Amino acid sequence: MKIMNCPLNGPRNISEFVYGGEVTELPDVDNAPDKEWAEHTFYAYNGTGVAKEWWYHVASGYWFIAERHRVTDNILATYDPSEDPAFSVAPATANTASTPPAETVSANNSATAKPESEGVTE
Repeated sequence: MKIMNCPLNGPRNISEFVYGGEVTELPDVDNAPDKEWAEHTFYAYNGTGVAKEWWYHVASGYWFIAERHRVTDNILATYDPSEDPAFSVAPATANTASTPPAETVSANNSATAKPESEGVTE
């Protein structure tokens, strides 16, 4: 049985997690040509070394980053995205690292979304 350390919930069976893709640098949203977007979307690096990847803990609805060695498949580290320097800039202006796939986030976002009335003042 393979165990992954969830930064929120501690060690868990790997079957409780879903792979969300590699953490990659986004092309410039306003100026990148179609070719650059196609390469970002459809091509993946398949070499050796350590990969920084998005992982999702299904039971808690928690996204985090894991560093995994591509050859040995050993998980070297797991941590909250807020602990990654690539996410130190506000998401609206950051262009350094992609977020988890939108379709996966929106499918699981309902459990963590705040009610619309919360924070509204009259």
